Amino acid sequence: MATQAQYVVYATGLVALLGSAPALAQTANGAPIQPVGERPPEQEVQPEVQAMAEFGGVLTPRGRLVLEPEFQYSHESINRMTFEGVEILSTLLIGVFTAQDLDRDSYTASLTGRLGFTDRLELEMKIPYVYRDETSRVTVAEVDPPFDLDRALSGNSLGDIELAAHYQLNRGLNGHPFYIANLRYKSTTGEGPFDIRRNSEGTPQELPTGTGFHSIEPSLTVLLPSSPAVFFANLGYVFNLEDSINKPVGNIHVGDVDPGDAVRLSFGMAYSINPRSSFTLGYKNDFIGKTKTQYFDPDTGASETRSSNTLNVGSMLLGWSYQLNRDVSINLGLELGITDDAPDTILTLRVPFGMDVF
Repeated sequence: MATQAQYVVYATGLVALLGSAPALAQTANGAPIQPVGERPPEQEVQPEVQAMAEFGGVLTPRGRLVLEPEFQYSHESINRMTFEGVEILSTLLIGVFTAQDLDRDSYTASLTGRLGFTDRLELEMKIPYVYRDETSRVTVAEVDPPFDLDRALSGNSLGDIELAAHYQLNRGLNGHPFYIANLRYKSTTGEGPFDIRRNSEGTPQELPTGTGFHSIEPSLTVLLPSSPAVFFANLGYVFNLEDSINKPVGNIHVGDVDPGDAVRLSFGMAYSINPRSSFTLGYKNDFIGKTKTQYFDPDTGASETRSSNTLNVGSMLLGWSYQLNRDVSINLGLELGITDDAPDTILTLRVPFGMDVF
């Protein structure tokens, strides 16, 4: 009889299927024992711990609860110089130079709970608490007199609570990949960009801790075990729901705001070093559409709709994992931004631990 396969939790939360061929029993004279009768049908093997919700994965077994404390640090630095004026020669510019230096840091502590409701269905809830700070300096030259504008902002509060469901579509037998259907909902429990305090001119006095808009994200995850590795891919679409703000921001009245939807793609490979440790290498990319905002002029009553630019957020994924025991593991993930719109670095520490509840 074949031995049961062993699952190892990866740093990105992806679960690799490990196993080896069983040794054949022998008779006393060394001849192998021949099998008698029919081989029993192959049984479906469920892993012990669910994968990271961002990428999906093979689900938590029925009756098992996984609690995952998480701490995430994100850093973004922007250095930009612009020129408005006339170029007479390649070495002679007449106009205004503006230099901007911006540093953003975000600290998020969250607790995620995942429950195996059945062997095919898993339910998830994530509660984050967010602290953000931002420092910026804008220098304007070629004006009389030149000036510097320094600003420091911060904000901290409950972030956007998320709810998700994951359903395993197939059994993944005979070397076939696993297909996981995911559905995620993000609430507006955090302070959005139109909920924060502003002065009479509309300048923010603090930073938001949430997006301010409801969103729904269906996605499909594919996992292909190939011992000692597992290949993964995820494709999803984020529907950011339109909302009527109906608030004044400085001298402008904001009406309906339609955030741009996003296409999310990720893929990579998780590789087992030994039964306790593993590493992951991957890539993810978010293609975010334009945000459309409707403005009203209180004096004339005229309205205008403006659109922002599209965003391309791409990052390399690196991960490490160590399994302390059957119930507890330590996962460390690193994201390195490789597009202009992506944060420079995101460092994430997770310590999931599981328990049987029914």
